[in-house]
Parts: sequence; C-alpha cells; structure tokens
Amino acid sequence: MKPGGWTPPSVGDVASGPLQAVGGLFAMSADAVRFAFRRPFQTREFVEQSWFVARVSLVPTLLVAIPFTVLVSFTLNVLLRELGAADLSGAGAAFGAVTQVGPMVTVLIVAGSGATAMCADLGSRTIREEIDAMEVLGINPVQRLVTPRMLASALVAMLLNSLVCIIGIMGGYVFSVFVQDVNPGAFAAGITLLTGINEVVISSVKALLFGLIAGLVACYRGLTVSGGAKSVGNAVNETVVYAFMSLFVVNVVVTAIGIQMTAR
Repeated sequence: MKPGGWTPPSVGDVASGPLQAVGGLFAMSADAVRFAFRRPFQTREFVEQSWFVARVSLVPTLLVAIPFTVLVSFTLNVLLRELGAADLSGAGAAFGAVTQVGPMVTVLIVAGSGATAMCADLGSRTIREEIDAMEVLGINPVQRLVTPRMLASALVAMLLNSLVCIIGIMGGYVFSVFVQDVNPGAFAAGITLLTGINEVVISSVKALLFGLIAGLVACYRGLTVSGGAKSVGNAVNETVVYAFMSLFVVNVVVTAIGIQMTAR
C-alpha cells in the first residue's frame, strides 16, 4: 500500500474493465440480433425510432454532404485537368461519391447525431430507473428497446447513404459543368465507367453495418450508465468516440473485402 492509503491497481484490474465492456457489448448485440427474429416484434417502437433518427440526421446530412461533394469534385477535376482527362470527371465523381463520400458522411452523421440522441434517451431512462422497472415487470429491455433502435439505425443509415450518393453525383455534375466548364455529355457518359452494381452493393452494406454498430454502441452505453446527468453526458461523448473507432475499422475491412471480390 502506498502512503496515504492508496493501492495501485493491478494489470488485471486495468485490463478487465475494457474487456468486460467489450464482452457486454457483444453479449447484448447477440441478444438484440436474436430478438429481431422473435415475436413479438416492436413495430411501433421501430417506426418511431426510425422517424426519430431520420429527423435528427437529415439536416446534418445535407449540410455535410454538399461541402464534401464540392471538395472531392474540385480536387479531382483539378487533377484530371492537369492530366488532360477532364472528360473523366463524371467517372471520378460517381466513384468517389458511391464508394467513399456516401459511407464516410454516413459514419459522421449516424455516430455523431443519431447514436448520441439514442444514447441520451436510454441513459436518461436508466438513471430514472425506468429500465429496472421494466425488468421487474418482466419486460426484456433488449427486446423492447435495443432491437428496434438497432434496426432503425441500420435502415436510416442505408437511406442516408443513398441520399448522399445522389447528392454527390448531382453536386459533382453542377460544380463540374457550371463552375469548371466540363462537358455535360462527357460527365454523364462517364458515371457508369467505374461505378456499377457491385460498388453500390458494397456501399449499401457499409451503411447497413455502420447503422447497426452505431445503434448497438449507443444502446449499450445508454443502458450501462450509472450516476446522474453528468454520467449521461459522459456516455454520450464516449458513444461518439467508440462509434467512430469501430466504424472506421469496419470501413477499412469492408472496403478491402469489396476490392478483393470485385477484382475476381
């Protein structure tokens, strides 16, 4: 024991906390997926949460997607002009919007807006002991609260990804044709040059996984809050960090798998 009565924690104590949290997240995720195929399914909760996540995410998506589109189109068109291939700007804009801009904007919005809102909602219920009351009444909080939010987050993420891809292509067209004097016919002809059904499917799978993971992380942190309002705020901040870390890893892994599949 150190002077003052303080005992340094052992390596096992330091490592057990994060490991227990990861284990608890995986256990809750397995239960949430299992309850998705069991009756009764919480249809009303699913619809309400889908609208809730869409409402808090739609405006940020539009505000983030347009600057991303302009930045990618401007940088790409400058490079293509230097190479003498300005007619390929449509191919680059579509490929960038579908494979990277759409999923990346989805990561930012789903984790930064939708997941934090869900975490704050569940965290406030937890500190008011509503979750304990549900368990006393024999209601499983994972089936009643987590599974609908997980599926709602995944659905909204896919829809947001489609919206961002459309905005990316249309914004790239407007910026390239009206600002950088790219031929509109050449831009339209090049859209499908590098982007096909495989790239669209991979982008949708990314968005689906992003939504699932962000929703699960948010629900787990919301249900494991202990303390008062300050703990809820800390859980919301941790949700953003943990969701970003996991979603960027998933983005790299799914992109690598998609490249291997399309190369065959």
